[in-house]
Amino acid sequence: MPDCRGCYPDLVTPMRTLVSLVLLAASSFGQNAVTAGRFHVDPPTLENLGFAWDINGDENRNAQVKAEYRKTGEGSWHAALPLLRIGGEQIGRDRENLKYIVPHGFAGSILNLTPGTEYDVRLTMSDPDGASGETTKSLTLRTRTEPQPYQGGRVIHVYSPEWKGPRQEPAFTGLMEAYYGAGLGDWSVVWEGKAKPGDTFLVHAGLYRPERLNYVDALAAPFDGTFNMVLKGTAERPITIKAAGDGEVIFDGAGNHILFDVMGTAHHIFDGITFRNTDVAMLAGKKELIGATNLTVKNCRFENVGFGIWTEYAGSREFYIADNLIIGRDDRFRVLGWTGSRWGDIGPYSSHQVVSYYGIKVYGPGHVIAHNAIAYFHDAISVSTYGTPESDLNRQAAAIDIYENDMHLLNDDYVETDGGIRNIRVYRNRGVNAFHGGYSSQPIFGGPVYFFRNLLYHVQSGTSFKLDARPAGLFMYHNTLIGEQSVRSPNGNVHWRNNLFLGRDTPNRGIMTWANATGVYSSDYNGFRPNRGVDAQYNWMAPREKLQTLYYNKPEDWKAFKTLAEFQAATGQEKHGIEVDFDIFEKMTPPDPAPMKRYTVYHAMDLNFKLKPGGKAVDKGERLPTINDGYTGAGPDLGALEVGQPVPHYGPRWITWQPFYR
Repeated sequence: MPDCRGCYPDLVTPMRTLVSLVLLAASSFGQNAVTAGRFHVDPPTLENLGFAWDINGDENRNAQVKAEYRKTGEGSWHAALPLLRIGGEQIGRDRENLKYIVPHGFAGSILNLTPGTEYDVRLTMSDPDGASGETTKSLTLRTRTEPQPYQGGRVIHVYSPEWKGPRQEPAFTGLMEAYYGAGLGDWSVVWEGKAKPGDTFLVHAGLYRPERLNYVDALAAPFDGTFNMVLKGTAERPITIKAAGDGEVIFDGAGNHILFDVMGTAHHIFDGITFRNTDVAMLAGKKELIGATNLTVKNCRFENVGFGIWTEYAGSREFYIADNLIIGRDDRFRVLGWTGSRWGDIGPYSSHQVVSYYGIKVYGPGHVIAHNAIAYFHDAISVSTYGTPESDLNRQAAAIDIYENDMHLLNDDYVETDGGIRNIRVYRNRGVNAFHGGYSSQPIFGGPVYFFRNLLYHVQSGTSFKLDARPAGLFMYHNTLIGEQSVRSPNGNVHWRNNLFLGRDTPNRGIMTWANATGVYSSDYNGFRPNRGVDAQYNWMAPREKLQTLYYNKPEDWKAFKTLAEFQAATGQEKHGIEVDFDIFEKMTPPDPAPMKRYTVYHAMDLNFKLKPGGKAVDKGERLPTINDGYTGAGPDLGALEVGQPVPHYGPRWITWQPFYR
């Protein structure tokens, strides 16, 4: 048979081209279609449920995951926010050698649920290009409730060495003797009478201050004055250390380094205790070493401490830290930063020193941090800046709720979600006075992080949201911010809705900066009060190509606009955005922008964030399911507080007085 490879040259070449095009089209279609992969449910919290769902394909990023929910037994389904499409973003900061590429998938939360309630959840993945695998997930999940002491366990009474009155039996002197059955001196480590799951220790009024240099001190904390606790309760039978109710219970470190070391514990409850005069009140975990799980600290006071509650351990999970008053050592009379010389050396509280570090710092999944009042620290509440996430989804900073906390006078930030992975929910918090930033994501490893209905007043740097180290995956909804958004560090997959940004007339600073580093971003339905006398009012960076990986911004990538109308016309963003002024509030004045007034301390009791009925910001928001359900009027209002709705209770629910005052 003759060789015909050259017989029909005019036919062979077009056929080869046609075959190549068909194969290319098939390959392209296969890459754009989505395939559902591993599915993960994060630990439920009291008010929220979170999910993560890996995928392959969907290179054109048009797949979606619809989320629906209902209380078990109800007939109709309710819409939740769709899960966020994540993946491909480059997270990190070069000077720390941190570089991480976000895996492709979806993640998100169903928000604002009722504690202790069973819900049916339905998640549906779809893609116009085709979807394969198990694309529908039907689940029944229950939200958590506040941990409580076990009602059927032993009740053990603890007294201080100075107690002079009658004792209820079984009775012990000091917590260590009750907890371990420990003796004095060398016998303090014998532990032959250890606590059992379900035990409740009622600690009676008094001062519990170890004489740490006394070898046979009655409190059994020789040399370091630390109460070391390592026993394990269970979910059904926690071990509880609780004030007996006959007066204040004070554990005083007398200036020691660590007061309570609970790194080895599981399912412990501390209720109604005062911790004071120590560097670290409660050490709960160290990275790659050990950490507590299911730790509850509620209705407690922390005074004159360098650190309140602290774990960096990835295996720490499901803490409940609520209704605590946490007071640090930093300057109470001026707002100072912590880097460089800004105000000179002002005695022991100079701008070069960190006297108190964090009020609360956690890592791991499922934590709830709510209704705390925190002041005079470097930062109030933080997710650990942990670095590259663990591969085990159960050892990542996920499903962490931070809500209705009252934060006052911080040297750095109110809340740091730095190091968070996904389903971090920061909502209904109040922050007044900070130096470097308000609410921080430095960085976020794909998200989502939800910031919604937070209040902010007086951040010196103009950094309402600190978005640094190339974070990705953030929702900014319904926040009221008396200050600017001026961060120019690139960030990706960030979406702004229904916020209020009100400038303080800070010299040479615009009201809003969008540092979009990927082709995925959106901003609309926000209200802005520009700073007078500033031309570069709205600052915009967007990639010249629809890239998903983050890159460094360059001066030529930035554009500045004087008016909102100019910004809208040039970018297509903020089609429903408006400009406002302070007359939208019932009564609100901005912090004084004068250079010598920047250190001034303001107080929440003097501030009214409520909108004026009928004002320009009323009914101007976008409908967001589970975020603004139950709005009044023709539409949701802009900002954190809806007209006609009650103002949240910020801080501990047992406090009837103002904890931060002049």
